[in-house]
Amino acid sequence: MKSDMMRKNFAAVATLAAFGAAISLSACDKTEAIYPTYEKNQNAPRMSNEKRETIFGPEGLFGKSKPEGEGAGIGVNAFLWRASLDTISFMPITTADAFGGTIITDWYQLPETPNERYKVNVFIMDRTLRADGVKVSLFKQARDSGGNWVDVRVDPRMATDLENSILTRARQLRVVSTE
Repeated sequence: MKSDMMRKNFAAVATLAAFGAAISLSACDKTEAIYPTYEKNQNAPRMSNEKRETIFGPEGLFGKSKPEGEGAGIGVNAFLWRASLDTISFMPITTADAFGGTIITDWYQLPETPNERYKVNVFIMDRTLRADGVKVSLFKQARDSGGNWVDVRVDPRMATDLENSILTRARQLRVVSTE
């Protein structure tokens, strides 16, 4: 009884693995595939190069064409991505995920105020250049009397100003690209 259950589980896992491998490998093939077709009153398949419909439709999985500003290798708007990197380039970047649209910096101290430090998280929310396509989270810490870093409330206008700086830079990059 137990061996039958294990055999069924193994068969299910093997089937899923084979299916996943087939999908992965089919995505890598750049040549045009030849699909077998069946004609009426014929038992053997006939090979054909004619186009056939797929579950993804004629436009592919992500649509017909990419709008202006979408990079081929990134999952977010290229202007917003580049503008975000340009705007916070003075800070040490810990993580930058171009496909997910996330940039996380490490703590940065301004030379003028060594008892304060800032950290920025930038999230690009859209594949198009829009005003609500970028979200910034800003964190601030200050040293207490014991020399330990303590979280301090940040003025919300600072995050908004940083978002506006990113959007302004993105617009500039877009204008330069169309000239």
